[in-house]
Amino acid sequence: MKAVLDIKDSKAPFVMELLDNFSFVKVQPITNEKALLLREIREAVDTVNLVKKGKFQARSAKELLNEI
Repeated sequence: MKAVLDIKDSKAPFVMELLDNFSFVKVQPITNEKALLLREIREAVDTVNLVKKGKFQARSAKELLNEI
C-alpha cells in the first residue's frame, strides 16, 4: 500500500525517524510540487470516473477550445 502524508514541517523529522524504524516501511520524501501534481492527477481521475458514472457533465474538446 502507498500513502501520501501531509506533515507539519516542525514535526517532519520526528515522523520520518519514527517511520525509518519500521523495517516494513519504505520512506521516500517528495517535493511539494510533486505532491501537488499527484493531488491534481487524483482529482482528474476522480472527475473522469464521475463522468463515466453519469454523475458529472463533461464538455467536448471543441467547447473547451472555443472558450479559449
